[in-house]
Amino acid sequence: MFDRYQAGEQAILVHLDFPDENAREDLQEFEMLVDSAGITALNIITGKRSTPHVKFFVGSGKATEIAEAVRLFDANVILFNHILSPSQEKNIEALCECRVVDRTSLILDIFAQRARTYEGKLQVELAQLRHISTRLIRGWTHLERQKGGIGLRGPGETQLETDRRLLRERMVNIRKRLAKVEKQRQQGRRARNRAEIPTVSLVGYTNAGKSTLFNCITNAEVYAADQLFATLDPTLRKIEVEEVGRVILADTVGFIRHLPHDLVAAFKATLTETREAELLLHVVDIADERRAENIEQVEHVLKEIDAGEVPQLLICNKIDILHDVEPRIDRDEHGTPIRVWLSAQASIGIDLLFQALAERLGKQVVTHNLKIPPNEGKFRGELYLLNCIDKERYDEDGNCLVKIKLPAREWNRLMKQDKERFEGFIES
Repeated sequence: MFDRYQAGEQAILVHLDFPDENAREDLQEFEMLVDSAGITALNIITGKRSTPHVKFFVGSGKATEIAEAVRLFDANVILFNHILSPSQEKNIEALCECRVVDRTSLILDIFAQRARTYEGKLQVELAQLRHISTRLIRGWTHLERQKGGIGLRGPGETQLETDRRLLRERMVNIRKRLAKVEKQRQQGRRARNRAEIPTVSLVGYTNAGKSTLFNCITNAEVYAADQLFATLDPTLRKIEVEEVGRVILADTVGFIRHLPHDLVAAFKATLTETREAELLLHVVDIADERRAENIEQVEHVLKEIDAGEVPQLLICNKIDILHDVEPRIDRDEHGTPIRVWLSAQASIGIDLLFQALAERLGKQVVTHNLKIPPNEGKFRGELYLLNCIDKERYDEDGNCLVKIKLPAREWNRLMKQDKERFEGFIES
């Protein structure tokens, strides 16, 4: 129903520099996006403007240059590293006689290629339909007449109105399906909350190495590649952290500057794992010259999804690419870990990450001295199963005197069984 580029197509890339930082895009990142989409770049047309041109975005002279490049290189798609209005797309297509895809459409199509799960495909389709609904006029200008024929004469509705109605109905249907999936996710979160298992979520700029780190920590086989948006569907795994116990680790979609709002809205359900995590592992490609900008963009998206207040541990990844950088933990003035320097690809410094996790999550560890009567062997056995007994001895009356150290959530779980009886074991 809608025209889309196909992987392997030949493209002319268009990139403009603007003085306004909010409107500026990165050319190198744009080339990586094009490569991730499987498109061959024939030529790159660059230029500078103070503000976008109302009709063509690039100005009439530059638009003519693009049209000539399309004919010269026999390109079949023009890719813009910017967000175009529907009218600008229509005007450039008419001038160049070639399809035009802006930055938002390109990212949406990459997401469509990467989606694997049922939920991921629904989210991408919803984002695409939201975006396409504003551009229907481009594809259906020749059908803006009313339907005719037997049974269809009279006021009726135009083809364009019909397609808009069908789009709205499809979007409502997708939202209902996503609501069901979200209920299932909420049930899973409630179960983890009842068991008081903390969640740690990996976040970061796309291609920072999150999935490689996830695989290294969990021995999972999540798809990891040196390309943008290699991971789209969230993955959860259990890991064991010393003095903390079981922890849920979540691998999430990578962020990018000027992430399309349709995508942020569509993926809010998935990103709930990030919003409700106890700790965010903010993975940074420390070898990237634009790391400061990337960190800023991730912080911006985290605020958009209401996760800006979640505690973070910065993971400085890919230190194997740098010279004279050793794995280490950086701490604040209180001695709390704030940064871990490691390499997920080379499996360097992973032990330091687990140490930092134990310190950051283990603040809720409780220590008690207990006097367990001889007839409470079952309770003592449960403590051994939790592997929390630090010291143990017996007094002359046969009572077991133990010093325990365990996560607060495990202790609270024990107290729920018989609080009054177990609290009687605690020595003052």
